[in-house]
Amino acid sequence: MRSPFTLLAGLINGYPKVVAGLLLVVLVASLYGTTLITMETGTDGYLDGSTPFGQSYNTYTTTFGSSDAVIILVESDDSTGVEQLQFLDSLESDLRRQQHVASVASIADLVKQANGGRVPTSAAEVIAVKAQVPASLLERYVPSNTFTLVQVALDQGLSLDQSTAALDNIQSLVSSSDVPPGTTVSVTGSSAFAQQMGTEMGTSTGTLVGVAMLLLVGAVGLLFGYVSHRFLPVLMVGIGLVITFGVLGLAGVKITMAAIGAFPILIGLGVDYAIQFHARLEEEARKGPLPVAVRETMENTGPAVFWAMVATTMGFAPLFISPIPMIGGFAFVAITGIVACYAVSLVGIPLIARLTGYRPKGVHTEVRQATGPDRLLATLSVRIAKNPLPLLAVVGLVALLGVALDPSIPISTDENTFVPQDMPALVQMEKVSRSMGSTTPVPILVRGDGVDSLDTLRWMLEFEDYALTHHADRLTGATSIADLVVQYHGGTLPSTESELRAVLDAMPASAKEPYLSGHGTAQISFGSTTMDMPVQAALKRQLEADLAYVSPPVGIQAEPSGSFALFTNLIGDIANNKDRMTVLGFVGVLAVLLLVYRKVHAAAPLIPIVAVVGWNAVAMTVLGMEYTPLTAVLGSMTIGVAAEYTILVLERFLEEKEKYGDVFVAIEHSVQRIGRAILVSGLATAAGFSALFASNFPLISNFGVTTVFAVLFSLTGAIVVMPAALVVMDRIQARLEHRRSVGSPAPVSP
Repeated sequence: MRSPFTLLAGLINGYPKVVAGLLLVVLVASLYGTTLITMETGTDGYLDGSTPFGQSYNTYTTTFGSSDAVIILVESDDSTGVEQLQFLDSLESDLRRQQHVASVASIADLVKQANGGRVPTSAAEVIAVKAQVPASLLERYVPSNTFTLVQVALDQGLSLDQSTAALDNIQSLVSSSDVPPGTTVSVTGSSAFAQQMGTEMGTSTGTLVGVAMLLLVGAVGLLFGYVSHRFLPVLMVGIGLVITFGVLGLAGVKITMAAIGAFPILIGLGVDYAIQFHARLEEEARKGPLPVAVRETMENTGPAVFWAMVATTMGFAPLFISPIPMIGGFAFVAITGIVACYAVSLVGIPLIARLTGYRPKGVHTEVRQATGPDRLLATLSVRIAKNPLPLLAVVGLVALLGVALDPSIPISTDENTFVPQDMPALVQMEKVSRSMGSTTPVPILVRGDGVDSLDTLRWMLEFEDYALTHHADRLTGATSIADLVVQYHGGTLPSTESELRAVLDAMPASAKEPYLSGHGTAQISFGSTTMDMPVQAALKRQLEADLAYVSPPVGIQAEPSGSFALFTNLIGDIANNKDRMTVLGFVGVLAVLLLVYRKVHAAAPLIPIVAVVGWNAVAMTVLGMEYTPLTAVLGSMTIGVAAEYTILVLERFLEEKEKYGDVFVAIEHSVQRIGRAILVSGLATAAGFSALFASNFPLISNFGVTTVFAVLFSLTGAIVVMPAALVVMDRIQARLEHRRSVGSPAPVSP
């Protein structure tokens, strides 16, 4: 039975125009799919909503309006002057008439409620009315004398298009408002932040792909000149990218920050596949007729690159176990792109060769003469192979150092440091945070039947006092519905449930809504000092212990929530799953190798792969880099990339060993035949990855640094370490075969 690669070669040789027509149909469908691509912003990339914490977080955001908050920042010399209050009142009236706006609140509402429903008309009246407003509410809307906040909550459950349209309407309204002299108005908040981030992500994706392709053209042009039509691999990568985008669009997959980082990776791997097919086609076409060259290329390079591609996907597959959705999205984009680029190169290069009558450089020379780079690589590999143990010892020691250093590498999960630092919404949000004196609010979500009962309110006050006393260096204050009840009841908590009901009924809705929702959900909001993520994570653990010690009444549950808990949880998610994903990547690659080769040789690629993973940790330590939700994939990604190069060397080594019988001759011929192709594809891959440096997102640009040295390490592992590993594994294989032959019974004479 003929192999699928032989059958496909027959189709391309016999019916090239038909195959080209089918490929064109796929390309057109993919072009349509690219129009359906959307960007994923906000917390969905960090949080799995089906988990218990995800459900709790969603309850918090939907109840207290944090998920679609729009903040209008009004700056002036006197934030509560008569003219400013009148402007705010007018602006609120216009905002409430906008579609999808659920509620609007500012200091103007509180002042009107305390002044009989009208805005004060004199400065003295403003001062008198402000004195009647609780200090905690006043600080919520007037964090300083120079600006005030208008908080706009959008309807819950809006689609991305509806949320974007609502925000555009708000921005248009603000831009056209009759602003008092000396006053500036700007829009910020989570919705504005998400919208601007989505725009930046779209721009960044286009920039990265464009820069990667330009770098790819330059690298291929400089390094791949020994073949005809040297830019053919670039065309294959371009088609593979279009098909990848099309599949993602048709599948409804949203692009996250992490997924953006996957595109230069698949560009790099895609050009590697294309270069391997093109180099083998050039080699075979120099020996004989083009149809034979097409068949030989597909029958030999097709399976070799296929198994390398499978091993690469096995390196990426463990990323799906991560509880961080954007990492799973990264894996899906990477694997989809890898498969698409492999399929395009497998079919596209032989197909274009047949359609154009491909003529190699040096037609019909039986054996290609080794050039300077080929001889240099071959000589180096043989010298290493003849004395492998010293090299492997040094390689192993550096890798062990990396394993020891890895746990000490810091983990960063601060989203504000991942995005462009000059993004207007971020700049305004930081201004608000600095002025309010609390950069990181710490919410405690309280749920259960009767969160507004007297017992629960007593517990809230007790817990606030305990937490503020024991964490005075981190927590600066606390506000809850219990604090508001005390303020509205003359400084004491009501003594009976009926008194409590009366106070709650008399309290303005705008005062209660931030802290109480019905009878089942409430929050305690702590103010905090500036903390880095490890300190926040420690504080979260301490608060959870405090809640267990000062426990709420029976039937009431309380836990840290909001962005404070979300991003501190990420530290644990990254730390707990990073190593597990790497180990599973090793296991997956080894399983593929054993399945395909079923000999000790199969373990040879693992030696440089393990070394490269260790080298990564050493490089990150030397460069002072941190793990992020994106660099957490570095181990699995490196395994996938390194597996690609090392398996190609292994495959060609076994082919040459079968032909010549001698291990050193096989290594020399293997590296001489494909070493330059691997070097070219590796450098081209590094060039593609370096496009990540151009990203405005620090998360992605830092990932670019780690991926470039990971690729260069992988290239070193394939060309320098792999020959030594092959010799050692070949010796082990020979000893095993010798033992089996010695231990087998002698043949019985007839």
